[in-house]
Amino acid sequence: MEVEIKEVVGKKELKAFVQFNIELYKDSPYHVPALIAEELVTLSREKNPAFEFCEAKYFLAYGNGKIVGRIAGIINHKSNEVWNQQYLRIGFVDFIDDSEVSGKLFQAVESWAKSRGLTAVHGPLGFTDLDHEGLLIEGFDKLATMATAYSYPYYARHFEQLGYVKDRDWFEYRITAPKEVPEKHARIAKIAMEKNGLKVVKFKNKKEIWPYAYKLFALWNKAYATLYAYSPLSDRQIEFYVKMYIPMLRLDLISLVVREADNEVIGLGLCIPNLSEPLRKSKGRLFPFGFIPLFRALFRKKVKIVDMMMIGVDPEYQNRGVNAIIFTDMITEMIKLGVESCESNPELEINDKVQSLWEHFDACIHKKRRAYIKYL
Repeated sequence: MEVEIKEVVGKKELKAFVQFNIELYKDSPYHVPALIAEELVTLSREKNPAFEFCEAKYFLAYGNGKIVGRIAGIINHKSNEVWNQQYLRIGFVDFIDDSEVSGKLFQAVESWAKSRGLTAVHGPLGFTDLDHEGLLIEGFDKLATMATAYSYPYYARHFEQLGYVKDRDWFEYRITAPKEVPEKHARIAKIAMEKNGLKVVKFKNKKEIWPYAYKLFALWNKAYATLYAYSPLSDRQIEFYVKMYIPMLRLDLISLVVREADNEVIGLGLCIPNLSEPLRKSKGRLFPFGFIPLFRALFRKKVKIVDMMMIGVDPEYQNRGVNAIIFTDMITEMIKLGVESCESNPELEINDKVQSLWEHFDACIHKKRRAYIKYL
């Protein structure tokens, strides 16, 4: 098969770039497709505010007239400045099990990186931490989540054959939901609130959450600033994500900790009902009927599985019992909903603070994913 690489230059090619992932995994029982409309916005130079400080090129591989692979090269200038690096990110990587296809795709992004004087290529990563990160290397028989990308087992072999080596790993945990709030958490939470002048804010309607919306992402910037390849969110990005995500949040699964004196956000635990099966049914499309299973899953009275999207604490208040406050509230709400298990977001293997949270629960690592790097 003769392989040809073409750069994506128009809307038609960009849509094909997005849809290739869905086509490649149409027979996989573990793949969860992204929403096509949302992914098109993420990749759009006109709509994604990350392009204020990012550049990107998208490439498609064609074989025998069909698309057989895709890859994005992203230069995040803000991240490079923060981390004092000259790296190119690769993301949105998919290809058939053919070394010529993967080789030519990676050659395309590496050539662009060299032409820009960059010193390494790493990923899979997106524009920000809110995009998919890491290549699945364990847990191929587990269903993916909305926040993660599934990949076939052969991907890692191709990465390594092309000279890419481990840079960082993430772990994903499966946690059995407790039937009651652990006494230790409840006790520490009570002491922490009294000692630090903190309280948990609960919401009755979406109108009440909007005064806190921007503060939530400001906390994200503080809490995640030192984590691997983190790219601080700009004001425009925060506005972008507020409009995108706040309307879909389930209020009873938000555990917000604030300082009583000034209502400043100190900690946040954020869960959503697991949307893997509804997203599979939608096949990447909200319309005409894809939104129905998603809406039902988001707002049903009983929820079996939740995805833990974020646990963050202001660095000034870390190790002061705020996690116990978050978990006490979170577990209380899960018990009401009948939650049976939780899926964690990917957590860096070196992030001992987060991993220590699961020591007192029935939890296991059931997936691992990796960021690779190749120095040019």
